Amino acid sequence: MKCIKCKGKAQIKLPQHNSRFCKTHFIEYFHNQVSKAIKNYRMLNKDDKVLVAVSGGKDSLVLWEVLNQLGYCPDGFYIDLGIDDYSRQSENTCRSFAQQRGLDLHTVSIPELMGGLGIKEISRKTRRNPCSVCGLIKRYYFNHYALNKKYNVIATGHNLDDEAATLMSNLTRWQTGYLSRQSPVLPKNHPAMVKKVKPLHRLTEKETGSYAVINRIPYIYEECPLAEGARSILYKKTLNYLEFYSPGTKRQFYLDFLKKGKYNFKDSEQANLTSCNTCGQPTTLETCAFCHLIERLEVKKQVLS
Repeated sequence: MKCIKCKGKAQIKLPQHNSRFCKTHFIEYFHNQVSKAIKNYRMLNKDDKVLVAVSGGKDSLVLWEVLNQLGYCPDGFYIDLGIDDYSRQSENTCRSFAQQRGLDLHTVSIPELMGGLGIKEISRKTRRNPCSVCGLIKRYYFNHYALNKKYNVIATGHNLDDEAATLMSNLTRWQTGYLSRQSPVLPKNHPAMVKKVKPLHRLTEKETGSYAVINRIPYIYEECPLAEGARSILYKKTLNYLEFYSPGTKRQFYLDFLKKGKYNFKDSEQANLTSCNTCGQPTTLETCAFCHLIERLEVKKQVLS
């Protein structure tokens, strides 16, 4: 098996592109895909103050590495979700990564901010799905922290598999508002909103994993223990089955949606975006979902410094 660029020995095979790459040219291909995503959607400028949401998993750490390699000088932001050993190992992995590269990592702790409650406890008390609670809390604090610290872009490690699974979920339930908003860029549509970008949206989970292995980036292999049974896993398995028999299906499904499909859906909520009467964060209601959560938990919300 030879690299299609240099005819040397290939280490990575990409059936969706009918391509094979050696280590050097796979890294070049990977960087080009990220650069193309950034350029096509005008995600970043070299003078932007960028905050990368890191979890200790391969996608977010690979994103942090690549943006740093491409000259964007981003900082990392880790949220301790209070999930026992899993959170401790994840934070240690992020800290080690940052220290080895001389990068800045900022951290906050959900138990410290939420009256000693972690995601598992919050899920039990509110009787809400842990992934739903986790997503709500992370979105709130990503935006809140970035806004307070004057970052103007938040970058997340969502890959092609993540985005295709989300698209399938939204389509099967005809979530037209979500379909109209699904994009590699979530723009700043409110004074208290920070722009969010997904530079890995053209790359699969397998590709980010290969990049991490080739570049010897240690990461947490285990899935979050609270994610067991999540619907997103089912959608990913379904898409992987289709991909096995028809390579390129995931890529075509998602990228063609961005080019042709999403403009057929209208977003009625975005036009009604206003400020939460409690915290001032963007919401479509008088009180945002996060503040409603705080009320149900009967805890005092801590302000980030």
